[in-house]
Amino acid sequence: MEGEEEFCFHEVSFTDRDGRLRTTRVPVVQELSRRGVTRLPERFIQLKSAHQDEAQNFTNLEILQMIDMIKVRAGSAEELAKLAKGAKEQGMFLIKEHGIGSAVLDEVKCVVQEFFGLSFEDKKMCVGSYASADNLGYGRNFVKSDDQILEWIDRLAVKALPKGATDGLHVWPQTPANFRRAMETYVDQARKVLDQVLESLAESFSLEKHVFLQSFDPGRSEVKVRVNCYPPCPRPDLTIGLNPHTDASALTLLVQLDGGTSGLQVLHGQDPQSWRTVEWPRGALLVNAGDLLEIMSDGRVKSPWHRVMTQSEVERISIALFYNPPSDAEIVPVTGGSGSYRKVVVGDYCRHYYKISPTKTKEAILYAKQES
Repeated sequence: MEGEEEFCFHEVSFTDRDGRLRTTRVPVVQELSRRGVTRLPERFIQLKSAHQDEAQNFTNLEILQMIDMIKVRAGSAEELAKLAKGAKEQGMFLIKEHGIGSAVLDEVKCVVQEFFGLSFEDKKMCVGSYASADNLGYGRNFVKSDDQILEWIDRLAVKALPKGATDGLHVWPQTPANFRRAMETYVDQARKVLDQVLESLAESFSLEKHVFLQSFDPGRSEVKVRVNCYPPCPRPDLTIGLNPHTDASALTLLVQLDGGTSGLQVLHGQDPQSWRTVEWPRGALLVNAGDLLEIMSDGRVKSPWHRVMTQSEVERISIALFYNPPSDAEIVPVTGGSGSYRKVVVGDYCRHYYKISPTKTKEAILYAKQES
């Protein structure tokens, strides 16, 4: 590999098929990109071209619903109908007038950009990496074997809620100094928005307003933030930034740093090759329904199958906030839906999800299906 120095690798621990704890080295893609590698390392090459399925561009108003949260809070029947349509048909929609302050968003974007602007050595010095502690800290997660084909991505993951969840772990970057304060301020405001979305989704389906939100606990619900960095890639036609998946969460809130071109794609309709590129305007945020909400809604809301593609000239950084009920909470599907789902414990489902991931199809949610 070009530029194969020791500091170009993450050390990743995993448990192999025989139950033994193993360690492997994973190339740091941001460092490879900075060094101007022209050949894609073999471990990143997909078995077939990642772009073999030709994705179609679409505008946000044609496929993704744009929801005005001011109108939602005012009880607009038209806006609630758009919300229901977006959640039911695509499981993904955009929100504007959401109430998160522009200064709050600007600061969290700034600290994230500053962190990923550090050298690899400085990033490793200012934050730890914990593969066995919910895949937190800086590095790579979801590596399960020495020969696993890798995604073109570097990550930083923190658990922001419940308070004290990461006490004793060095998972919050020390540089920049205001990183934690900026992120926790953003999380506080984002959570309020997602609570409103949960209530409004229930109303949009003519359900009791608190039917989804009642599974959440102000002091014990979980928020995990994962910052994804997709550096320029020498061969975007041969690799992928993030493999196709659904989110295990109830809701995911996605912020894209200004100036980044979207590589996010969503599977549209029933055609397994109908990938569409998601673009959204500056100032809008993207809400993605996760598996837990599909279960809670008894299939009224669909968690979408989505992926992230790489690009040759542009770096993309996104901030994904995953919002879940407490790990020990039991979620019960609301009545009147498809009747396809059974009650599950949040932590049990999430452990199952990460145990079998990645999968080729939307397989994890079968865990919550009713036996026929």
